[in-house]
Amino acid sequence: MSSEEERFDGMLLAMAQQHPGGVVELLDTFFSFLARKTDFYTGAPDDIPEKMVLEKFQKHQDLALQEQKKKKASYEEMERQKQEKRKKRELEEMEAANQPKIKELTDEEAIQLEKNLAKEAEEAKNRSSKVEGPSNDADDDETEEDKSKIKPNAGNGCDLENYRWTQTLQEVEVIIPLNIKVKSRDVVVSFGRRTIKAGLKNATPIIDGELYNEIKVEECNWYLDNAKAIVLTLEKINKMEWWGRLVMSDPEINTRKVNPEPSKLGDLDGETRGMVEKMMYDQRQKEMGKPTSDEQKKQDVLKKFMEQHPEMDFSK
Repeated sequence: MSSEEERFDGMLLAMAQQHPGGVVELLDTFFSFLARKTDFYTGAPDDIPEKMVLEKFQKHQDLALQEQKKKKASYEEMERQKQEKRKKRELEEMEAANQPKIKELTDEEAIQLEKNLAKEAEEAKNRSSKVEGPSNDADDDETEEDKSKIKPNAGNGCDLENYRWTQTLQEVEVIIPLNIKVKSRDVVVSFGRRTIKAGLKNATPIIDGELYNEIKVEECNWYLDNAKAIVLTLEKINKMEWWGRLVMSDPEINTRKVNPEPSKLGDLDGETRGMVEKMMYDQRQKEMGKPTSDEQKKQDVLKKFMEQHPEMDFSK
């Protein structure tokens, strides 16, 4: 597309945004202008104006279909490469997990391991407050602060006036509906490690602010859904946390009400899946009054140490 053809895009987009009825209302305004201010309908034989309109319509429809086909092929290729990268990463993690990890500990290593496990147990306790699943007594434990927050939508995100967002432990998806059809060149999207900006050219951004947490910029992408919505995909860096809001200016959702069903364990990478399973196991153990996995490891290490040193007094 030449710059000559694009020189009125900003003006036309501004006009289009002032037509809540969409393209039909914009076309009505355009043809009304031709009737009131030009001799388009009367300055040529009767069939000429209609032929001119149909000819231009056919030309740009063909171009639009070709562009849509290219965009679809490009997006499918990007998704294919993303899936291949994910499968490769899962395979590498699986191979690493199958490597033998058990070794005999020295006395010094056992003592150091006990200290490390105690530290990890404290850190896991702090992290668990950020990843909350639904529980039967969730309403009973709800604080006054929680009651002031918004209940998450079905996708564990929030439906706002100009866009909606959903999330899993790994990703955040944002859908920005548009009241007019646009092309990719009309869209402006900018990802930063902790910032995001998205909207249309020559218009106030629809989203512009500081993100709730950091994202992997190189793994983020966007596409146009049927030219009527901008869809953004953001990959989280911290995959053990539910976001309370998309950008810091948004109202906050109650993450205690998040339903983790969309985040199927089978969809998680090996490391994240292991951490989630561990946290779920520890939660069940706590509910039954039993030791968590970290506590059990500490007990096992201490027991082994005691067996190796019967001459020591452990009564205290």
